[in-house]
Amino acid sequence: MRLFKAFFSLLLLGISLHAAEPSKRIAYLVSDIRIPFWQIMSRGIESKAARLGYSVEIYSADNSLKRELENTAAAIAKRVDAIVVSPTSSSACTTILKLAKAANIPVVIADIGTDGGEYLTYIASDNYSGAYGLGKILAEAMKKRNYQEGRVGIVAIPQKRLNGQARTAGFMKALEEEGIKGADIKQQADFSYKETYDFSIELIDRYPDLRALWLQGSDRYQAALDAIKKSGRDVLLICFDAEPEFMELIPKGILAGAGMQQPFLMGERSIEKIEKHFLGQEVRKELLVPVLAVSTENIAKNTPIIKRNVLGILH
Repeated sequence: MRLFKAFFSLLLLGISLHAAEPSKRIAYLVSDIRIPFWQIMSRGIESKAARLGYSVEIYSADNSLKRELENTAAAIAKRVDAIVVSPTSSSACTTILKLAKAANIPVVIADIGTDGGEYLTYIASDNYSGAYGLGKILAEAMKKRNYQEGRVGIVAIPQKRLNGQARTAGFMKALEEEGIKGADIKQQADFSYKETYDFSIELIDRYPDLRALWLQGSDRYQAALDAIKKSGRDVLLICFDAEPEFMELIPKGILAGAGMQQPFLMGERSIEKIEKHFLGQEVRKELLVPVLAVSTENIAKNTPIIKRNVLGILH
């Protein structure tokens, strides 16, 4: 009887330990976790995964293609149950998908996109519509200052990325409709302060009629502001994505506005789609998440959703 009780106690202990373990393991392959946008997305992934009892391990490539491939191999070697990937580029994503398919691991692509390959679903910001709305906001701001005859320069994310192509296309469509001319476009490579500053100064110096800069990211906004200040010119700045400081800079008019993606929500949606797959339910091949075109006029109304879905502030 004592032996039976001991065996039964061990059995219960084993069941308890098993129940405490995460039921599924998710790998998040991200291009560069140092960038705030990806940090917030990772928090959305982790938040939803925790509620479902899944574990998440984050692999940052630090914007290195070689490290990204090493991270992919490491995640596959650990036999994870699913992968969420925000790749360094759309072309690089095809290799990740090929490796994951060979290992029979489902993949959700969270932003950036892919040039090919098989995946469970692609969750992306509606970059085209968001950038179009942002272009309209900038056009209105330029007209208020009687700057509609001036040009707009762009400091862009790499245009080999599908999201970069969509942002540029949507924004330029809005400017075209408003009769505002574009200047040059400079593509970021290392996303550093110096690179952003140098590109901004170059555009301002090259185009005497430059009246606005569009930064297709957010975390180097200060570099663009510093370049504008040094030039001594009145140049508007508008950004894509968001930083906590934007909640003050936009109402003050220091920034003309921002196209705010919702990375926390995108992270949550990624895990939701993986859960549906685990449950054997049908998963849509693509999901577009709206981009908030935020200006001085509408930021107060949008503040609750900005704090949660854009900045990942839950309290």
